Amino acid sequence: MTLNLDNLATESRNKRTMNLDQLSVHQAAQIMNQEDQTVALAIEQELPRIEAVIQAVIQAFKQGGRLIYIGAGTSGRLGVLDAAECVPTFGVSPDQVIGLIAGGQKAMTVAVEGAEDSLELAEQDLNRLNLDNQDVVVGIAASGRTPYVIGGLDYANKVGATSVSLAINKSAEISKHAHFAIEIETGAEFLTGSTRLKAGTAQKLVLNMISTISMIGIGKVYKNLMVDVRPTNEKLVERSKHIIMEATGISYDEAEEKFIEADQSVKVAIVMILTGSDKIAAIEKLAQAKGFINKTF
Repeated sequence: MTLNLDNLATESRNKRTMNLDQLSVHQAAQIMNQEDQTVALAIEQELPRIEAVIQAVIQAFKQGGRLIYIGAGTSGRLGVLDAAECVPTFGVSPDQVIGLIAGGQKAMTVAVEGAEDSLELAEQDLNRLNLDNQDVVVGIAASGRTPYVIGGLDYANKVGATSVSLAINKSAEISKHAHFAIEIETGAEFLTGSTRLKAGTAQKLVLNMISTISMIGIGKVYKNLMVDVRPTNEKLVERSKHIIMEATGISYDEAEEKFIEADQSVKVAIVMILTGSDKIAAIEKLAQAKGFINKTF
């Protein structure tokens, strides 16, 4: 596949930074900040498509399906990052949200020669995950033309999975290979062609929306509190106690006591307090409410 960069907005030169190498640090920082402020507004135009994707992911989760990101370079790294952060934030298995990057784990820190140019590599990666029709595959590519992503989306379609494309250019090639196409045009980069900048920021913001709001949709949040947080370090243990306090209005000492009694499950501790239940009853109430605290009372 021949990649023509001529018509890609992400590859065009930014007229505001033609003399970038002559700007003072203050001038450069000011212009870069102003350019970054345009990203959220560009995303706003695609909210209907993003909302549809989130609904699809929620439905997949409810049916036991997975959210799988695929990408190359910066796009792939952002997918891996978002997937990894879902584990401690929402207490999910690493197998529920997965990030695949062209070239494998090594590509997180160094470029893997030719990996993103392969149409077959993503199919192999997805096949190893036993991809099926319950899953959602989100292909991420700033250019909108990455062969690795196209191959992955085609394989997702072949097995009946829901396919989603996320590009930072309009009329993106990957959009033709997806059930849901998100196209965000952030325009010329501060540094020509450096899509780790505005394009990367846009991708990160959209992935934040997809994963976070999907988790809200399956009961991982109570009010605006991350009640399924996994307390894997001292900071998260303390955060867990404060979440219990915020959710129930009890004291720190009481929250600590219930946290321990609930075997360090924030969600169980909150239900115990709000419903006056013991641990076993609270677990049963949560099961009946499909994990939603606000449906246990």
